Parts: sequence; structure tokens; C-alpha cells
Amino acid sequence: MAEFTMPSLGADMDEGTLQEWLVQPGDQVHRGEPVAVVETAKSTIEVECFETGTMGKLLVEPGTTVPVGTALALIEPTAAEPEKHEKPRKPEKKAEGKRPVRPPPIRATPPTRREPAGAPAPSAAHERGHIEAGPLARHLAERSGIELETLRGSGPGGRITRADVERASAAAEAVAPPPRVRATPLARRLAVELDVDLPAVTGTGKDGTVRAADVRKAAPGPATTARAARHITAPERHSEGRATTMRQAVAGLMARANREIPHYYLSRTIDMSAAMGWLLEHNRRSPVGERLLPATLLLKAEALAAREAPELNGFWTDDHFTAGDGVHLGVAVSLRSGGLIAPALHDADALEFPQLMAVLKDLITRARNGRLRSSEVSDATITVTNLGDQGVETVFGVIYPPQAALVGFGRVADRPSAVDGLLGVQPVVTATLSADHRATDGAVGARCLTAVDRHLQQPEQP
Repeated sequence: MAEFTMPSLGADMDEGTLQEWLVQPGDQVHRGEPVAVVETAKSTIEVECFETGTMGKLLVEPGTTVPVGTALALIEPTAAEPEKHEKPRKPEKKAEGKRPVRPPPIRATPPTRREPAGAPAPSAAHERGHIEAGPLARHLAERSGIELETLRGSGPGGRITRADVERASAAAEAVAPPPRVRATPLARRLAVELDVDLPAVTGTGKDGTVRAADVRKAAPGPATTARAARHITAPERHSEGRATTMRQAVAGLMARANREIPHYYLSRTIDMSAAMGWLLEHNRRSPVGERLLPATLLLKAEALAAREAPELNGFWTDDHFTAGDGVHLGVAVSLRSGGLIAPALHDADALEFPQLMAVLKDLITRARNGRLRSSEVSDATITVTNLGDQGVETVFGVIYPPQAALVGFGRVADRPSAVDGLLGVQPVVTATLSADHRATDGAVGARCLTAVDRHLQQPEQP
């Protein structure tokens, strides 16, 4: 029996609050599948399972805050086929001259046919095996799942009419139990509080299970009732509390980073003429949904540069550097409620531009809606921050421990520059590097920025 524990979703996380379970005891779970929603000081995260098996006992109730490492549930790992402990039967000896006696065949009893509530008893015609019904009545009966043998026809000679079939169908629907909606306990509670019709909500959880996020999305707009008004103020107070908690978490982590990490800083001004020209031509030839933003080029260039400078792509822990298992760019995203989070773009160096753009948009949307997964929060190997859309020209960031580097990009701006002895105006961007001096020195950092420049001069190259 394996334990599913509260994960560490960042160096600044000491505890988390279990918001809701996405599975129930007895459900089959697979490695990498979201099984719970956890709220941290920064965001709400979907926590993935690290075992494949059957969900056992749930040890922590939703709404409970527990330290990192606390067992939340038990999982029964998938095992091999159970051994059969039945004793093998000894073969029977055949008596000479006698044929073996075979047991009589087991005859299945035909299932008892249920008649729809309110349907009349079968007529004498049915008892004789003959059913009088027209083509329309037969078609309606087949579509409604009504067996003609169960009906008594009201037409001439006991003939089954359309009205007989419709009456039987309505009677069957009246007694049919309403389908049970699969929903988490938190989703059911929110549905009551927010006056949401749970059966009408489309579930995005496992096997269509309705989750709390689905209920919030389906909640109506501004309500006029007193009860709804009370529930409007609660999220606002929660949002204010979350913002305060997040700022405290960021403050503690950044203070630790500045205190413990010996930063060194480098910057490089990069000519963006080739990159912006290629981007303009690509977007001109592409449908609206496949057009790229300049940030995509910058992220791709940095991902390729990090692959060439692996000494910057990893973690400083236990007084030594450990390289990452891939280039997982942590993209700094500002949240609407305030604060910052940097989820990972996994294997960003291997993504083509359209893929990178789609994954980036999806990641930012889910980060701001509290729909990130635990692997996206804890796997980043190097962080990239881009404040160009805010008008910032130069960014010198603070490293997110235990990572060993952070790259910053400012806005792409037209600047006068000399090219081949001639003065002109070129689009340029300032790329900066904040690196941990314990893991690397300036020569490695300079090589990384040089690689970023080289890849931006040839954006069409992989």
C-alpha cells in the first residue's frame, strides 16, 4: 500500500490546503492523472498521482490544511494476477466398459419482462402470439424502448395505436429514477450555495465528474437574492486574504534568495531585425489562430540556449549542481489577484513554434484560473520573465531557488544603431541573465546570452 502525500510545490511551500478530491475510494488511478486539488499560498493546483493502482482510503478531508509530506490517501498499486489457491482436482478414473456420466446441462432462466407502469395487461391477441400494430406504432415503440408485447391495443380488434405507445412511454419515464450526477463533495456544496443546477453542469473531471471549478464557471451572474449576496462577499474576502498570503510567501522566498544565492548579472542588446522580419512574414502567411507573438521567439531562443549551456539549466541543492532532465522553462505569469507564479513549459526546446504558442496560451490561462498541475509548478529548470508588454526595457530578476538562473527580456524597441559603418534604426531587445555564482561563472553566462542572440538571428532554424 503506497501513500499519496501532500507534495512540495515550490521552495516557499511548507503546507497546503486540500480543497477537493477528484477521485473516490475504489477508483482506478494512473500515474500523471490529477487526483486532488490543493491550495497553496500562491495558487490552486491540481495534484497528480505518482502511482498507478486503485485509490484506497482518503485520510484527509477537504478543507484541511496539512504540512508538506503528510499522507493524504492510500493507493493500492496495480499487482499481478492473483494466484489461485484452489487445490487442483484429481482426474477421475474412467471405469472400464462404462461411458463417463455427464452432468445435465444448465439451462438459463429467461429474464422476467417488466411492464411499464400504467401499461394495460396484454390482450388475448398477444396471448395467441399475434400483435396488431401499424408501421408508425412499431417505429415509435422501438425508438422508445417499449416492447409491443406488453401493450393492450385500443384500436379496432386490439390493434396497437400510436397513442398506446406514447402513453406507455410517458408512464415509463414518469417512474424512471433520475440519473445520479457524478460530482465531488465540494462541487455539490457549491452548487447549493451558488444556486447552480448540478445536472446541467458539464463535468471536466474523471469520467465526467463535476468539479468545484465547473460549478463556479456555471454560476449565474450578479444575483439579487440575499443568500446570493452573502456568497459574493465571501470570495472577495478570500481573494484579499490570498493576495496577502501570496505576498508574504513571495517576500520570504525572495529574501531567502538574496540572502543565500550569490547572484551575478549579465546583459546583452540583441538586434531583432531578422527575428521581427521573419515573424511578420510568418504571420502574414498564417491563419489568425496560428499567428505568433514576439514572446514566442524569445522563449524558443532561450530554450535552445539553455540546452547549449546545461550548467544553467538545473538546481543547486545540497552544495552541488544537478542538471535538469530537460529544458522546462518557468514562465513568470502575473496573476489578476496580484502576485506571481512561474509554471513550467515542459521540453520547450523541442516544441515547434505553433505548439509553443498554443501551450503558452493554455498555460497562462490555466495559471490565472487556478487550474495548474503539480508537475507544472515544481518542474521548472530555469525561469524566464518578459516584461516587455509593460514597457520595461531591462529586467534583472531574482533567482527562484533552487534553480540556478533566471533570464529576463525587455520590450522590443527601435533604437539608432550602426550597422556595417552606417547609422540606422533597428529593433532591439535587451536580454539579461541572473545566475548563481556557486554553480557557474560569467563565461558560462556569456555563452548562454550569445546563444540566445544567435538563435534570434535565425529564427527559422530549429
